[in-house]
Amino acid sequence: MLRWLIGGGREPQGLAEKSPLQTIGEEQTQNPYTELLVLKAHHDIVRFLVQLDDYRFASAGDDGIVVVWNAQTGEKLLELNGHTQKITAIITLPSLEACEEKNQLILTASADRTVIVWDCDTGRQVQKVSCFQSTVKCLAVLRRLDVWLSGGNDLCMWNRKLDLLCKTSHLSDTGISALIEIPKNCVVAAVGKELIIFRLVAPTEGSLGWDILEVKRLLDHQDNILSLVNVNDLSFVTGSHVGELIIWDILDWTVQACEHNFWDPSPQLDTQQEIKLCQKPNDVSIHHFTWDEENIFVAVGRGLYVYNLQMKRVIACQKTAHDSSVLHVAKLPNRQLISCSEDGSVRIWELREKQQLAAEPVPTGFFNMWGFGRVNKQASQPVKKQQENAILFSLELIGDLIGHSSSVEMFLYFEDHGLVTCSADHLIILWKNGERESGLRSLKLFQKLEENGDLYLAV
Repeated sequence: MLRWLIGGGREPQGLAEKSPLQTIGEEQTQNPYTELLVLKAHHDIVRFLVQLDDYRFASAGDDGIVVVWNAQTGEKLLELNGHTQKITAIITLPSLEACEEKNQLILTASADRTVIVWDCDTGRQVQKVSCFQSTVKCLAVLRRLDVWLSGGNDLCMWNRKLDLLCKTSHLSDTGISALIEIPKNCVVAAVGKELIIFRLVAPTEGSLGWDILEVKRLLDHQDNILSLVNVNDLSFVTGSHVGELIIWDILDWTVQACEHNFWDPSPQLDTQQEIKLCQKPNDVSIHHFTWDEENIFVAVGRGLYVYNLQMKRVIACQKTAHDSSVLHVAKLPNRQLISCSEDGSVRIWELREKQQLAAEPVPTGFFNMWGFGRVNKQASQPVKKQQENAILFSLELIGDLIGHSSSVEMFLYFEDHGLVTCSADHLIILWKNGERESGLRSLKLFQKLEENGDLYLAV
């Protein structure tokens, strides 16, 4: 484990010439993460991080190993060996409320066509299932029903003892890429460009066991669905390979809103840079999104977009937030957002409200709608309508965390212990709040001096 102190994120040489990427330079006064711990245990790409409790997390990836870490100290607590190929999914399995044992359990699926239940307190392999006909790509725990689901070329339902309760017939060679739970004992499965609604039927007096019924297929996407999440009690959201964002009603499964104009040109720095952008088509795949009560934060290609749920439109964006595709985004406190990319960078953004005079007409046209060029005083649309369509917020770069040498796959945020990132460089980095860590070290030093009596001697 290595500890580094960093004064600021130094941007790679030639970055400004390479793309119109927003940069922050040496001074990062708003970036608290000025210390980092480099954690080494894996020997292949680390793709997954899962939080176990307030101070522990687990990592997993292509080496088939699961490692449990202390987020406060960076100490490796356990190494779980049982899979022979790369891990494809990982999820926590909550303890039953009535159960006296409260050990933290996790489920891991692998390309070796097995699923293992681990006890993260002891490192013990609780149980293993090896009867899968294909690789399990996703897992979902339905706590209310006390069952869990595995998605591959078919959908299987299991109980806590890993007994197979029921399964569907072969769905697709592409397999289920994502699963979420929705009301009425239903789940949504993403299969290629389709969404399939399944209802889980519990045993009754007249039936012998559980059943999985296909209820409906939603065919509104034009390409493969890459992301699927619940955003609140009313909606779930999907994103596709060609940049379609669809918000669905969680009860009747109808489309509430749709956004697919993420690839439309939108100048951010100056018109010359925008011309360069237009000459080179951008990837518009929606790899990931996160949300809060008001907005969905969407990773689209190399950019970040903020979609407001109430207004049903984009209210802020950074079209070139990174040099390569953004793989993961998360919401931090104080209207902040963090993103990581295939280019190896981790960046912190702040959502800021734009200051605009009420009497000021909003420019129209391709460049003017984003604040460039001269205002067309003879615009045909009323000023009020123009203001409704204006970009109301901006995403400002406030931190650039330089530490990984390859694609950063995802991260976790701990309120008390900082950020954790994992990468294709086989490393995990624990990013610490430098000011907080310095204060803790000083406090520990004073406590030690006081215990030894040296503090009173010095006084």
